[in-house]
Order: sequence, then structure tokens, then C-alpha cells
Amino acid sequence: MNDHDPPAVPARRPRPADPADRPARLAVGVVGAGRVGAPLAAALTLAGHHVVAASGVSDASRRRAEELLPGVPLTTPQDVIARSDLALLTVPDDALPDLVAGLAATGALKPGQLLVHTSGRFGVSVLDEAARAGALPLALHPVMTFTGTAVDVQRLVGCSFGVTAPEVLRPVAEALVVEMGGEPEWIDESARPLYHVALANGANHLVTLVAQSRDLLAAAGVRAPDRMLGPLLGAALDNALRAGDLALTGPVARGDAGTVAAHVSELRRVAPQALAAYIAMARLTADRALTAGLLKPEAAEALLDVLAEGGA
Repeated sequence: MNDHDPPAVPARRPRPADPADRPARLAVGVVGAGRVGAPLAAALTLAGHHVVAASGVSDASRRRAEELLPGVPLTTPQDVIARSDLALLTVPDDALPDLVAGLAATGALKPGQLLVHTSGRFGVSVLDEAARAGALPLALHPVMTFTGTAVDVQRLVGCSFGVTAPEVLRPVAEALVVEMGGEPEWIDESARPLYHVALANGANHLVTLVAQSRDLLAAAGVRAPDRMLGPLLGAALDNALRAGDLALTGPVARGDAGTVAAHVSELRRVAPQALAAYIAMARLTADRALTAGLLKPEAAEALLDVLAEGGA
């Protein structure tokens, strides 16, 4: 194998029950032992790789490393890179370009070294400086929210990963994902921003909407908002994933302008900070219901008039 050949990664196969049944193959380093880095490194350990070093400056990062990567030394990012065949860059999106530039400028990177980032936003172009130094760039984004605990390792089983890599490294990238228990989904470099906004819009805004609904139910005197919302939201999510817009229900999809007007009035009185979001989502819901043929144009007109007045 010359300096620029990718390290050999075995073909896809199930994990053995005992990691000792499989010898370690790659020395893995983690730059940023945060909520994502530590669980991914733990998953690679289960696959038979050997985590040799990690970096992390916060107390939380150190605790995660102690829990999920026992015995792994915490050191500098440069030292992590020096020790590893495969380096995981699991830092916030905005910090990634500067980290890569710094590693390339200091000469820390080694030809033939796998350099993996987990950002959803970026493809492999963010690793261009590292690639020019001989590193082998991979973007492996796990489509999951992380707690930074051992439960994340189990949640990786069946989790989709957005994978972007040079074509020659595609088998390596996909095999690593499978070894962590995930399912690789190929994302073109040019599609990464759209891919990421789709995920953030769904997952992050879902949390905001659910938390807001809990607050409003509590204000209405409901003693267990979570118990009330759980079955409803679980069914709504399942229906939406199965049927898309055809799963829309409620006053907006039905064109009940009077009910929506009452909602607007109550939110203005009780939770004005939630009103703008309600109006924006109601307008988007009306548009999609119209397109899907669920909402009649004449009903939509009255509904949109109410929303326009409510947002004035």
C-alpha cells in the first residue's frame, strides 16, 4: 500500500458479539469528544477499531470520554492527529473550516490518513486543504440527535448517515458507517446544504413546536401535557411519514376560518410570542393543503384573510 492508498476496510458484515473476536484494524482519534464524537468512537471500538486519543477541553467532554472511552488519553488536536489512522473531527460546524486549516498549516496531517467530519452542513470540500496534504476526506453525518451518553451507541443501529466522499473512497465510507451500525445514504456535495436544512427544519423546529405546545397546555391547566401530546404527536408523525400532505388534519386543512380566528385571538392574549410562528405555519399548511386538494379555494380565501388580519 503506498502513502495515498486508502486503508483497507473489511466488507460489510454484522458486528461480532464480543469485540475481542476481531483484532483492532485502525487507530482512531477524536478531535472534539462532545456529544457526537464520543459515541461514534465507542461504536468504532465495538467494530474492532482501537481509539488511541481524544481531545476535549470542557468538563462535559472529559466526563463523556471517561464514560464512553475509558482509558483513552485526552490530548491536543495535533497529538490526536499524529496518533491516528482515522481521525474524527466532531466539532461545531462553524469551527470546522478553521480547524482543518490549522491542522493543514501545522503539518499535522499524514498522507493516507482518513479524515472524517460529521457535519451535516458540509461535504468534503471543507477538507480540501487536508486533502492537498495527502489526507483522505470523508463526510459521515449521523442523522440523529445525540445525548452524549451510552444510549447513543445503541441508537446508531439502523440510523441513516449522510455520506459524501470522493468516488474512490465511497466503499470505505459506506463500510465504516455499516460497522457503526448505520445505513449509508449517498449525498452529492452540491446537495449538502439542502439536505441539512431539511433535517434541521424537521428535527429542530419539531422540538420547538412540541415544547411550545407543552407550555400552552400547561397554561390551560393540563396536568400532564407530555402524556396528552405523546399519542397525538406520535400518530401525527407516523401518518406524515406514511402519507405526506394527505395526513393533514385540523382547522387549517378543513378551512375552519372561525376556529383559526379564535386561535389567533387566544394566542395574542396568552402567548403573543407564539403568534408569529402559528400564523407562518398555518399559512404554509394552507398552501400545502390547497396543493394536495384537501382545502377548497373558497375556504382558503377566508382562512388566509383571517391570517393576514392576525399578523397585522
